[in-house]
Amino acid sequence: MAFSSWKQLLLLGKACRRGGPALRWKRCCHWSAGKSLDPEVRAFLEENTEVTSSGHLTPEIRLRLLTPRCRFWREKPDLWPYGDPFWAIYWPGGQALSRYILDNPCVVKGRSVLDLGSGCGATAIAAVMSGASQVLANDIDPIAGMAMSLNCELNHVTPFPITIKNIINSEAGKWDLIVLGDMFYDEQLADDLHHWLRKCIRIHETEVLIGDPGRHQFLSHSIHNQLRKVIEYSLPEYTRQENNGLTSSIVWSYQPSNSLESC
Repeated sequence: MAFSSWKQLLLLGKACRRGGPALRWKRCCHWSAGKSLDPEVRAFLEENTEVTSSGHLTPEIRLRLLTPRCRFWREKPDLWPYGDPFWAIYWPGGQALSRYILDNPCVVKGRSVLDLGSGCGATAIAAVMSGASQVLANDIDPIAGMAMSLNCELNHVTPFPITIKNIINSEAGKWDLIVLGDMFYDEQLADDLHHWLRKCIRIHETEVLIGDPGRHQFLSHSIHNQLRKVIEYSLPEYTRQENNGLTSSIVWSYQPSNSLESC
C-alpha cells in the first residue's frame, strides 16, 4: 500500500491516526517561534520530503511535501516512523485559502489570525506574507509543527508560534480571523467545529473562512447551510490527480444565523 492510500483514507472521510515511536522532541503544547528543531528529525524530514512550489495554487510559497519522487510515496506507510504525515500533502482547501489571502491581503493585514489544522502551514505563511499582525498555527501532530518551521525558513518569513494541543471545544480565543481548510472529513469533528466556531463568533465576533473542495462530508453537514461562497478556484492538474479528480476548491465565509444565541 503506497502513501496514496493514506490520502484515499482522508478523502473517504476516515479520520484515522496511528501512533509512532516516541519523539525526541518533547510533546509540549506550544512550539515557540524560533525554537530549534531536533537535528535528527530535521534531517529525516529534509531527506524524505521534496521542496516544491509547482502544481499548486500558490507558486509563491515553497513547501516541503511528499511527492511521487519521495521514497515514502511508494513504500509501506508503516515504515514512516512518526505517524501519518497528513501535513505533507497540500490539500485543496488550504490551497484555496492561501491563494485568497495572497490575492486579498486586506483580509488579514493588521489582524490576528488562527490557522486551525494548519498542516504544512501554507495558509499561516500566506497570512504572514500578507501582513497579519499575529499568527498562530494549530495542528495536533508535533511533526507538522516541525515541518511548518522548515517551511517558514524556505519562504524567509519569521516563524510563528504553533500550538499542538486540540483547541476545539476549548475556551474561545480572541481572534480577528480563524481560517481552516479540509477539516470536515469526520462527522463528529464537523459537529465539534460547528459548535466551537459558532461560539468564537458569538463571543468575539470572529470572522471565519473555510476552504474545502466540496467533499461529501462537508456539503452534507448542516454547517453548509450557513456558509456564503467567497470565491472558487480551478485546481491545477497535479492537484486534481492527487485528489481523485476534484476540479475546484472554494473559500466560504461562515455566517451562522444563530451566532448570537447561546451555544
